[in-house]
Amino acid sequence: MTPVIPGFDYRTVPAADDVALNVAVGGSGTPVVLLHGFPQTHLMWRHVAVDLAADHTVVCPDLRGYGASGKPAENAAGTAYSKRTMAADVVAVARALGHERFALAGHDRGALVAFRAGLDHPEAVTHLASLDVLPTLDMWDVMRGTSAAVGFHLYLMAQPPGLPERMIGAAPDAFFGHFLDLWARDPHAIPEEVRAAYLSASRSAVPSIVADYRASAGIDVAHDRADREAGRRLEMPVTVLQQDWGAVLGFDAAALWGAWAPDLRHLAVDCGHFMAEEAPGEVVKALRELLDRDHA
Repeated sequence: MTPVIPGFDYRTVPAADDVALNVAVGGSGTPVVLLHGFPQTHLMWRHVAVDLAADHTVVCPDLRGYGASGKPAENAAGTAYSKRTMAADVVAVARALGHERFALAGHDRGALVAFRAGLDHPEAVTHLASLDVLPTLDMWDVMRGTSAAVGFHLYLMAQPPGLPERMIGAAPDAFFGHFLDLWARDPHAIPEEVRAAYLSASRSAVPSIVADYRASAGIDVAHDRADREAGRRLEMPVTVLQQDWGAVLGFDAAALWGAWAPDLRHLAVDCGHFMAEEAPGEVVKALRELLDRDHA
């Protein structure tokens, strides 16, 4: 059986563009929405979600294109998997569940969706947390030289439709499993049954996962650049938890995030990439401290 978050109810909730998301909901209180990363599903939040559900309504969707959520084909405009569209999904799902305003936390790909939601829907997002990414525009700016090899998958999935899907589809478990192994400092943080669920979900979603990444090399960059040129910034309290990427790639992550978020707390985390599974107590602590901060 596919693992679930204990004590959470599962439902299918309509999102944007006639797409429906698989959503786990638990607890009661002020709402917090948690968005997963690659190559995972909502299950990555299983520890954090149960803790927060003690005094919050916690909403954990599978992003469009991932897990048990809808996987529409990419459209000619390339917008089906833009982070703007995926952020609209999140706002629509929250509203369908009765939440006009909510706190939002995302990891990896989910953090890029959360970032876009914060810029596009400041009236809805009260607090924002990002786990272990840079905003898309900054990410491409710092990826250079041989150190950029750590992000080879970004370049692979940025290629035009056809080749990336065929290459990844030829050995999906090897491809997705590579990142689960490489990015986890604690291999025991992702139990075998959860790993199997991640691989199964990713194996059946190669085209949509590639489309998500391809958008981040195209339309997402255009959206971020337009916001930067217009001087738009995140208006809500923001917390960023991040590994020390700067030591490898040679940049100041706190400074890059600070340009987008005036009310920022940037925290270094001493664990692997999958921090909600490797260091859930530290993540919960940071999220609870964020939720205690006053909205500007």
